[in-house]
Amino acid sequence: MVYNKKEPAQAGKKMRLRNIAGSRDRIAESPYVVHRPSDWAGRWRELFGNDHPLEVEIGMGKGKFLHTMARLYPQVNYVGVEKYSSVLLRALQKMEQEELPNLLFLRMEAERIGEVFAPGEVDGIYLNFSDPWPKDRHAGRRLPSREFLARYDRILKPEGRLEFKTDNRALFDFALAELAPAGWRAELVTYDLHADPALMEGNVMTEYEEKFSSMGNPICKYRIYRQR
Repeated sequence: MVYNKKEPAQAGKKMRLRNIAGSRDRIAESPYVVHRPSDWAGRWRELFGNDHPLEVEIGMGKGKFLHTMARLYPQVNYVGVEKYSSVLLRALQKMEQEELPNLLFLRMEAERIGEVFAPGEVDGIYLNFSDPWPKDRHAGRRLPSREFLARYDRILKPEGRLEFKTDNRALFDFALAELAPAGWRAELVTYDLHADPALMEGNVMTEYEEKFSSMGNPICKYRIYRQR
């Protein structure tokens, strides 16, 4: 996959916040963060105290999408994964203002996802405006890459679905090309989500989606499942 070098630098890319002093300490003390997540592999419903479906957002940023989802769907348990402390802190601030019992967070690298969820434990996965890692040698770090799809395959239920949104067309084309080699199929594909009223019904936007769509960038989305 060759990326267009003239593409806007901000398109589909995580814009990292400056390091916030004390953010790691606040995360370590937060009751909304699971600090030894591997201890709960296979037991997440026990941690939430119910048997509701479990959905995970990987690379959740400041948490707007997942916080909104948890408020709208209290019958679903949500876990947000974010590796940057200063970004995760923003999600914690949202929870401090509006606590939701069906939402928890993990501060960790996405590569460890298979350590903290048991095989078939997760009902759904969301990837929203993931870092495109534009250099070819970093292709395996892209969250919709075949390497990560193999990790998701392990933790998703057989009927589980994964949804991916981005405004970065090159990353989206790469993601689509990865499906067949990884043994996945697309259930839904759109290159302009906001131009389709039917698909926009019930759509929950992230901070990046609001920003990039307001700039006129088309939002791409797919929903995929595993071949059986």
